[in-house]
Amino acid sequence: MPAAAALKVLVVDDQLTIRSLVRSGLQQLGVVNVVEGADGEDGLRAMLMPAPPNLIISDYNMPKLDGLGLLRAVRAHEPIRTTAFIMLTGRADTDLVKRAVQFGVNNYLVKPFTVATLKEKIEAVFGALT
Repeated sequence: MPAAAALKVLVVDDQLTIRSLVRSGLQQLGVVNVVEGADGEDGLRAMLMPAPPNLIISDYNMPKLDGLGLLRAVRAHEPIRTTAFIMLTGRADTDLVKRAVQFGVNNYLVKPFTVATLKEKIEAVFGALT
C-alpha cells in the first residue's frame, strides 16, 4: 500500500458531524485527500468524476440512496466496480452485514468508532498504511 497521503477517500453520510469525525480520523492517519457526500446520490456523483476515490466510507442509513444502494451502484458500474468500500453503520445488525457482504462490501465500521478502529478497518482492505 502506498502512503496514506496517496489515498483519495470519499466519505458519504447525511450527518455533517459524522463526516467531520471521519475526516478528522483520516487526517490523523495521514489521509489528506478527502471528498464528502451528504447522501448516496452525492456519493455516486463523486464516484463518476474523472478521478474517482480509491476508498468509499459510507453510512448505511441515508435519505435518497442508502449505503447498500450506493454499494450496489458502484459494483454495477465497470469503471469503479473494484473501488474499496467500507460500510459505516450505527447498528451491528448481522442481516445488514450479510447483505453488504453479498453486494461486495470490503469491510464495515460500527459507530461510534475510534481512530485506531478506523485504521484497522482500512488496513484490513489495503494493508499497512505506511
